[in-house]
Amino acid sequence: MTLAESRIEDTYPTRITGKAKLLDRTDPTVWGGEHDGPLDAAQLASHDTKGYTIIEGLLSPAEVQGYWQELVRLSSDSGLKTDERVITEKQAGEVRSIFEVHKISELISELVRDPRILDRARQILGSEVSIHQSRVNYMPGFRGTGFYWHSDFETWHAEDGMPKPRAVSCSIALTDNYPFNGGLMVMPGSQRTFVQCVGETPDDHYKDSLREQEIGVPSEDDITRLATECGIDQFTGAAGSALFFDSNIMHGSGNNITPYPRSNIFLVFNSVENTLGEPYAAGRPRPTFIASRDFTPVSR
Repeated sequence: MTLAESRIEDTYPTRITGKAKLLDRTDPTVWGGEHDGPLDAAQLASHDTKGYTIIEGLLSPAEVQGYWQELVRLSSDSGLKTDERVITEKQAGEVRSIFEVHKISELISELVRDPRILDRARQILGSEVSIHQSRVNYMPGFRGTGFYWHSDFETWHAEDGMPKPRAVSCSIALTDNYPFNGGLMVMPGSQRTFVQCVGETPDDHYKDSLREQEIGVPSEDDITRLATECGIDQFTGAAGSALFFDSNIMHGSGNNITPYPRSNIFLVFNSVENTLGEPYAAGRPRPTFIASRDFTPVSR
């Protein structure tokens, strides 16, 4: 499929000129059923309505400690300092994220295949799944900067060529998430609305957007409208909790000016029936360490 053909077939147009619109989503939020995985009918119905599910205590305290030590090891690995997969804070220069971490860390590679995570991803997406993206996020105390309101699918569609929002993210907290240390905020139900964004995608946009995104963010009026209609929930809870959330849900996080750091492992599962094509609103695809083009199903 050529870039021109993909744009003709585009059902979620974005990065437009003129006034952005709020489009009704034409695809399901939940693709599987109760007998396809560990989530029961009530949990699936809740996920379908809100666009997210919180699993308390997914990891044990001992597991949390092991993964936390792995994050410390990765952030202090001198061999990774110049690796393009390592993203630093725009101002402070500290490590912000490490991408493709399931290929860097054997421990996290095993976590991707953990049935507590993999089976839920398969169930929500109703198919076998591949890894679209993996990373660890570091939000240090005092200087951690947040992520402005956005839909992941808007970026993955525009810059990676993901046809449909048939992807789900799993964020696993390795530190306690408080309301005051930059915890992730989501607008429940907003996954049912695709918010167009205005502006042309610059070349190599990812080099700036991974630190601070300016293109591919909704207008303040559209954010206000969604927040008024949907409200805002926040992911808080003890380390070891996990948040599964739809690729199109509107979400963001504030800066962390408290002494308490916030770190997490972030895994994105994409349906193998939703493989990437040419970008819908960019000149060329982002690097594969950000958006994998290996659609091999994850297996245990």
